[in-house]
Amino acid sequence: MSQFHGFTFDTLGWRAWLDTVSLDEATPEQLAVLEESHPHAKTSDYYLLLVQQAEILRQRSGVFNAIMYAPGGLPRVERELASTVVSRVNGCVYCASVHAQRFGQLAKRTDAIEQVFEDPTSAGTTERERAIIRYAIELTEHPEAVDAEAIKRLEAHGLTEPEILDLTHAIAIFAWANRLMLTLGEPVFAGQNG
Repeated sequence: MSQFHGFTFDTLGWRAWLDTVSLDEATPEQLAVLEESHPHAKTSDYYLLLVQQAEILRQRSGVFNAIMYAPGGLPRVERELASTVVSRVNGCVYCASVHAQRFGQLAKRTDAIEQVFEDPTSAGTTERERAIIRYAIELTEHPEAVDAEAIKRLEAHGLTEPEILDLTHAIAIFAWANRLMLTLGEPVFAGQNG
């Protein structure tokens, strides 16, 4: 699929710049944390790097999974939209590709993500999407500027208080996720050695 300013819907790999844990040498605790974290954790450089600090990875995975997959609150498709926006703004090509794909799978469309990849400041196919995207950009770029008015703007576009809380959690966790991805390794595109 085509790329937009280096962002893509393609499935990417990720290569760690620090040593990863070999499954042959992993402790029982490390193996248990990998099992709990993600279905592909045992083959992912990202998880094999983070499992060096197994308890931190256990806590990180629990928080991440609760934020992104908990029932109720903000629809998952909108959590994926916000995550993609944050990743685009932060320049995390890997995370943007993963969550763009998930948005497409859930929404059965890619138009909003194509717009995010092209220019996040003008992206969104509905007023609600545009409000979510604007809030994600604002909280990512200028968290100190987010105030009660920002919340009122979301409410004016139909977001409930539990949805706003979920949205804020999704945006915040991607500030963390993007920084781990961007500073501990690099994306690997199809055809690259990795």
